[in-house]
Amino acid sequence: QVQLVESGGGSVQIGELLTLSCVASGITFSNYAMAWFRQAPGKEREFVVDITQSGDIITYPSDIDIDADFVKGRFSVSRDNAKNTLYLQMNDLKPDDTAVYYCAARSGDYGGRYDYWGQGTQVTVFA
Repeated sequence: QVQLVESGGGSVQIGELLTLSCVASGITFSNYAMAWFRQAPGKEREFVVDITQSGDIITYPSDIDIDADFVKGRFSVSRDNAKNTLYLQMNDLKPDDTAVYYCAARSGDYGGRYDYWGQGTQVTVFA
């Protein structure tokens, strides 16, 4: 049974930082590219960042749409294949970052569907 379990969310003030984790089980983690998405209340799910299997290619929304620079420079993704864990370090948090954050795994090429999703972890940023 495949599981992606996110953790590390919470309530923080503007400008603070959080680090999210996503632990994978039931898959060969190093065979999957991973990503973070988020969904704010009343909004559609939003792509945050994607990282390839070896971590050599990282894609942010601004790499696709130059105007979509809402996380680049503040958020950074990493992975530890030995620990089957994906991370998202979020610095200088803003109220607009308030959302449920999900990790996802894909076995195919970038731009394709994600095969597995976690249940999400809530991040709330308040003034």
